[in-house]
Amino acid sequence: MASLRKRSVQLSGHQTSIALEPEFWAVLEAMAAAQTLSLAALIGRIDDARAGRPLASACRLAALAFAQDRP
Repeated sequence: MASLRKRSVQLSGHQTSIALEPEFWAVLEAMAAAQTLSLAALIGRIDDARAGRPLASACRLAALAFAQDRP
């Protein structure tokens, strides 16, 4: 099993850490690049839309949806 990789981002003026598997970070980075966003800006958008879901879970689901939509 891949170990989790923790990154810190600033969301709404507050520093927070997110721990995800490296594979999810790679997809989120590709997703940010495809949308011409920084990784922090992308995570901010995911945070805004997560509707109470834990942030790490919301990031994994966003990455999965992005990966499924790619040819």
